[in-house]
Amino acid sequence: MEKQTYSVRPRPNSFLKRSFPHPALSVFMWGFWLLMVNELSGGHIVLGAILAWFIPWLTYPFWPESTPITKPLTVIKYIAYVLWDVLEANASLMLRILGPIKNLHPAFVIYELEIKNDFTITILASTISLAPGTFTASISEDRKTLLIHILNAKDTQKTVNAIRQRYELPLKEIFE
Repeated sequence: MEKQTYSVRPRPNSFLKRSFPHPALSVFMWGFWLLMVNELSGGHIVLGAILAWFIPWLTYPFWPESTPITKPLTVIKYIAYVLWDVLEANASLMLRILGPIKNLHPAFVIYELEIKNDFTITILASTISLAPGTFTASISEDRKTLLIHILNAKDTQKTVNAIRQRYELPLKEIFE
């Protein structure tokens, strides 16, 4: 059996980078904390800020190299697409599930990836699984294809084109 080795990244040299190794993650975690507790009190603001700083700082050595975001406006557009698609898919799926079984046309589709970065592939696979009615079942070992289960696969090519246009190309623009 082959022995696996794991490397731990050394902490960066600059004080700011050592203190806040993942600033975007910290901001996200802080905002998420405040949304989860659903209260804007001083204690929750401070506790959320401490956790949002401490968790990325503590786990920094175990993270792979961070991927820079090259186009922040595209990130906003991407998030808007995803949120809209999740809402639309929820409504559509509800109607399909409550309707006759003949309205369901499930299928597995092999999706050829254009993106190469592991982090970007993970974001794409997660995004596909977010929308009700689609699920990323697996990724090929060579990281070139995803196996996607689609609940309503009347027109699989249309679904593949939508994934490429709405998700993969913006992610490619953002991260690669």
